[in-house]
Amino acid sequence: MDMNARIAAVLGPTNTGKTTYAIERMLSYRSGLIGLPLRLLAREVYDRVVDLRGPSVVALVTGEERIVPPRAKYWICTVEAMPEGMGADFVAVDEIQLCADPERGHVFTDRLMRMRGTHETLFLGSDTMRGPIRELIPEAEYVQRDRMSQLAYSGSKKISRLQPRTAIVGFSVDNVYAIAELLKRQKGGAAVVMGALSPRTRNAQVEMYQNREVDYLVATDAIGMGLNLDIDHVAFSSLTKYDGHRMRPLQPNELAQIAGRAGRGMSDGTFGVTGDAGQIPDDWAEAICNHQFTPLKKLNWRNSKLQFGSIDALERSLDMAPNDALFLKAREADDLRALRNLASEAEIRARASDGQSVQLLWNVCRIPDFRGISPNEHAGLLQVIFQHLHEKGHVPDDFLARQVNRIDRTDGDIDTLSKRLAYIRTWTYVAQRNGWVKDQDYWRDATRTVEDSLSDALHTRLTQRFVDRRTSVLLRRLKQKEALLAEVNDQGEVTVEGEFVGRLEGFRFRQDKDATGQEAKTLRQASLQALTPHFHLRADRFYNAPDSEIDFTEQGGLMWGDQAVGKLAKGDDPLKPRVVVFVDDEAGADVAQKVERRLQHFMDRKIAAQFEPLIKMRDDEALTGLSRGFAFQLVESMGIVQRSDVADDVKALDQDSRGALRKHGVRFGQYTIFMPLLLKPAPTRLRLVLWSLANDLQEFPEAPPPGLVTVPNVEAVPARHYSLAGYRKAGTRAIRIDMLERLADMLRTEDSRAGFEGKADMLSITGMTLEQFADLMGGLGYKAEKGERPKVKPSAVVEAAAEVAPADSTSEAETPSESETTAETPAETLVAEGEAETSEAPAESAAPEPEVEVFYTFTWGGNRGGQRRGGGGKPQRNARDGGGENRNERGDRPRGGKGKPRGKGGPKPGGDRGAKTFQARPPKREKPIDPDNPFAAALMGLKDKT
Repeated sequence: MDMNARIAAVLGPTNTGKTTYAIERMLSYRSGLIGLPLRLLAREVYDRVVDLRGPSVVALVTGEERIVPPRAKYWICTVEAMPEGMGADFVAVDEIQLCADPERGHVFTDRLMRMRGTHETLFLGSDTMRGPIRELIPEAEYVQRDRMSQLAYSGSKKISRLQPRTAIVGFSVDNVYAIAELLKRQKGGAAVVMGALSPRTRNAQVEMYQNREVDYLVATDAIGMGLNLDIDHVAFSSLTKYDGHRMRPLQPNELAQIAGRAGRGMSDGTFGVTGDAGQIPDDWAEAICNHQFTPLKKLNWRNSKLQFGSIDALERSLDMAPNDALFLKAREADDLRALRNLASEAEIRARASDGQSVQLLWNVCRIPDFRGISPNEHAGLLQVIFQHLHEKGHVPDDFLARQVNRIDRTDGDIDTLSKRLAYIRTWTYVAQRNGWVKDQDYWRDATRTVEDSLSDALHTRLTQRFVDRRTSVLLRRLKQKEALLAEVNDQGEVTVEGEFVGRLEGFRFRQDKDATGQEAKTLRQASLQALTPHFHLRADRFYNAPDSEIDFTEQGGLMWGDQAVGKLAKGDDPLKPRVVVFVDDEAGADVAQKVERRLQHFMDRKIAAQFEPLIKMRDDEALTGLSRGFAFQLVESMGIVQRSDVADDVKALDQDSRGALRKHGVRFGQYTIFMPLLLKPAPTRLRLVLWSLANDLQEFPEAPPPGLVTVPNVEAVPARHYSLAGYRKAGTRAIRIDMLERLADMLRTEDSRAGFEGKADMLSITGMTLEQFADLMGGLGYKAEKGERPKVKPSAVVEAAAEVAPADSTSEAETPSESETTAETPAETLVAEGEAETSEAPAESAAPEPEVEVFYTFTWGGNRGGQRRGGGGKPQRNARDGGGENRNERGDRPRGGKGKPRGKGGPKPGGDRGAKTFQARPPKREKPIDPDNPFAAALMGLKDKT
């Protein structure tokens, strides 16, 4: 060291440019060395010097990194890794006030006492070090640096109200993660900076913040050590921290070191606390703002003149007490604790029997506990490394490869990746030590590659977990008051500035469900602002869309394709419902009005088309008197009314009034008075919706599937709902009212008092089995008696047909077709015939039991049965008697009955019927039997036998 060498203490608060000043001074010499408190800060300074001088002359040496080009002139190191005896022209030690740090203070004190440049030495730090430096280095000069901007205290604020460009400081990993999660939901996300991060991960996170992809930074107190960021405000989430031994309150000078990161260059900064932390005392806040703190009185010290004769000698030298009152003996550090753990092992003591092996043991003990596991587990790892180094002179490649390969995985969450990063740092440190591995360049590259891949994966996981890019992008563009670009694809997916934000369903925006709380509000605000022009374009397209693209649901919803755009509501007139549109308020009144008008036009045309017969009848001025009153009752009932409900009004109608109503398609049935055109599926579906709206139903009845003659009778469903759907309850099923009237026409020709059997054409109309038909008849007020009789074999039927009917007795016109024969043949008969034709009994088998067929005989049971089952009264023979008109759907009279009264059903004059028999129909003129009709032939055969 030159006797005229300069030693200076550059002291002052944060944001005074001390580090920049040191870099400039170093580059003014041919060689230089700077010691920095953090690996992250060392990497930052290294990058700055490389930009100024190029990588060929700049070296980086930290515990886990060693970049030393052959012509290195400027060395950037962590304080612990500063090489000794280099004879550099310039030496600087940053954050020199860390001499008072309980954990690392002895290292900084050692550099203060022994590290010198041949031409210039600078100690950079807080003004609190002025006294100790003056006492230890009397020749030192002092350079006072004033802060370039003002720092002010802003008190307490909730995290949700913190301004952008804020750094929130937490003092534990869990606290940092919790704050970052909250900021993601409320502000779009935050970058995360912690001392445990690798430089690569930290730089990626800082770059995200510096590029304003996020406006918030969540960090540990690591940012207090010289990291230069664009921070306007620093908020403390707590005023206490765990220092490795206990929870203790932070001191004003520690708070000032961190708070000083706010404001950069000439920009002023502020600091404060979040809602969960207590207020900073006023005198502390004033001291921080004015940079006035209690001077340091004691510095941590540990003997640097170590004795390596034996393990015990090494321990004694490390335990030596200082001989200066200014120094305070440092607490037991991790390296000394590891040495004592290993020294308790007999094998280690046996190996460390000379100075060289003791020094090797001490170097192994100085491997930091990056993993943060228990001291015993860390000591166990160090023991393995020492054994390899002592036996073989290096760590074996196969052993090191197993350790590295086990860590070389990028799957897992943040905690898993963080642990792997901590593990690889141990082997990176080993690979950096000279002579500890065979191929040093290979293992340095290998461990660096694994660390880089893990760092990238960790950055990705941090970003995925703590950053919502879409919200941060939208917030940034909103603050810049720029127009946001929104796009809506064919599936209705909405993207704003390329970020998916939700879906546009009709004229309502459905944002992504992942967003909650303040994030959801911000997302909606930005999205709707960008969607405003799309609402107007969509409204124009909807207004010009054909009716075929619009429909209503059975619950009163209004759909445009598969998107809900409104619903129907009760209006003043049942046939004129109101329209309620589903349009976001942000779309504007013009869009809502245009959608409402289009939907109202659609419903008006739909009702006019589907209910045209009903509306024409309502508006027919030719209807007067009773016919007009009856027409209004039909309109109120939407084209279907139970005859029992208007029996007196029907009796009061004369033939002219009925004729006038029939011209509008009204059919006067025995059970129901209705308009057949309104029973079609489309009018039925609309009628149920309109009636439900008019009667304020919360859940609308739905129409049965079209084409079904009968449907199940659900007791909980009112009979009125079935009637509106065009059905009438009868037994366990409900039958369509037009088919019921056709059945009534058939029943009218039968002798219901004497009894009759169900015919095939009756079953064919209803589409039922015989048992189901019996239940239906019971629901209509008839009594059903079940009976059995022998079934005639097909051979007997053919013989009877051959005997009774000559071949030429039936004309071609009277021969039923194959389909008619099948339709009129009971299902049981056809099945029995099929079985008889395909089954062959063995010759020796016993005679089979005679086959029987089941039949039902029906007689009128009176009104009691009909009322109980929901049926009407006894079928009437004449319209004048108040019964159903004996006409088919076209108004014609049924062919069988010819419209004549049949009396009471007793014996006709002039003939004695003898004992009462229950036949399928009254005796009538016999016709020649068709031999091809097995059902008719079977009846004839039975008749002959009886």
